[in-house]
Amino acid sequence: MTKLDSIQHKILPLVELIRLRYQWRMMGKKTVFTNGCFDVLHRGHTTYLLQAAELGNKLIIGLNTDASVKQLKGPSRPIFDEATRALNLAAHTFVDAVVLFDEDTPLHVIETLQPDVLVKGGDYDPLTLVGSDFVRAHGGRVITLPLVEGYSSTSAIERMKKA
Repeated sequence: MTKLDSIQHKILPLVELIRLRYQWRMMGKKTVFTNGCFDVLHRGHTTYLLQAAELGNKLIIGLNTDASVKQLKGPSRPIFDEATRALNLAAHTFVDAVVLFDEDTPLHVIETLQPDVLVKGGDYDPLTLVGSDFVRAHGGRVITLPLVEGYSSTSAIERMKKA
């Protein structure tokens, strides 16, 4: 298997990830889930994902599909297509799985996978975060991590437009 193959094998449909999540649970592995568009991957994303990975044994990233990003961010987004964004995330050694979702929120994915830890950036309220009630009701934790100042996809896109 090539290195590219091993990276691409981390990008899974939900039905396959369900089986893998079950195996991890049986092995006593703590699963962390986070999600986002990750359109222009930057230092803030990488720092955030590294911190999320440290909260458990396995990190799953829910990735908005292109259609979902357009719905949330407008017709000019995403900058990079979902296949590129998924590959860029899966290439990180600390990422164990990437699953795409087409809805505006990852609630269905969260309810299906039942992660032990749900993580988002500090710009979210842990009490109103999508899926937080479900995760807590099933004995999990909900954590928000501080943002890295000076980094955002929107500001990076604006800088690229001016260049």
